[in-house]
Amino acid sequence: MAVWIAYPVVMIITLSIYYGLAHQGINWSLASYIAAIIGGVGLITLLENILPYRKDWAPNRAEVQSDVTFMILIQVLLPKLLSIMTAMWLLEYVKSAGWALDEWWPHSYPAWIQMLLMMFVADFPRYWLHRAAHEWTPLWRFHAVHHSVQKLNWINVGRFHPVDKFLQFLCDAMPFILVGVSYEVLALYFVVYSIKGFFQHSNVDIKLGWLNYLISGPELHRWHHSRTIKESNTNYGNNIIVWDILFGTFFLPKGASVGDLGLLNRHYPMGFLSQMKTPFIPGLDKAQQDGNERL
Repeated sequence: MAVWIAYPVVMIITLSIYYGLAHQGINWSLASYIAAIIGGVGLITLLENILPYRKDWAPNRAEVQSDVTFMILIQVLLPKLLSIMTAMWLLEYVKSAGWALDEWWPHSYPAWIQMLLMMFVADFPRYWLHRAAHEWTPLWRFHAVHHSVQKLNWINVGRFHPVDKFLQFLCDAMPFILVGVSYEVLALYFVVYSIKGFFQHSNVDIKLGWLNYLISGPELHRWHHSRTIKESNTNYGNNIIVWDILFGTFFLPKGASVGDLGLLNRHYPMGFLSQMKTPFIPGLDKAQQDGNERL
């Protein structure tokens, strides 16, 4: 029973914490971070220990240290910095140009409907960006950092090169900042986005059933990290899996378990600083655009 209820229970608890804090007068942004830490770091860590998908996927100390660095610098601080820069420069430019971009968004809708709309809208360009990152060598060089992990757990969800993360920001957040989506909606989006992301990478044995045809969850995302390229070039959806179904990249074989994860190149550097410079080293990347060879 636990494998079927873990996902919705954690999501409900996290959202309850968020709304409880927000309605106590705590800042929306702060409330979202507290809820995400309790729900993601706390509950999902607990589940990884009591309900692991694979025991050998538990991270060692060196991996945790490296992944924490990625999490803080790339997953938390970089998007925050990009959001501030967007608000300071682009919004000011939009206002000075007299563009009424806020008219493009249904601000009067309830916050939860706006949040769901954000996920649906953002995932369309994000799908094509992600697919291009697997099929086009210049982008793959940066995205390979994320696929370098050989086991999945929630803490390595933040392992991205900053160039890759910046391109994701162009799809996930910047358009909604420019159209003036409220802080309340952005905070709610952050909570759901975070817990979904933690679960997507988690080493938790959970089942989503028919929701696998709607949500991009861990059962699908494990195949996306397969070392077998025809398996990893699938399931590109970030929040939802609808676009993969429509464009033929959905992959969930019945009764099968994913094999080895990561890159073909088992000597790919794994340290934070080395992965920052690896995409710029000529000759290290041997990926081909047809996807037949991958690092």
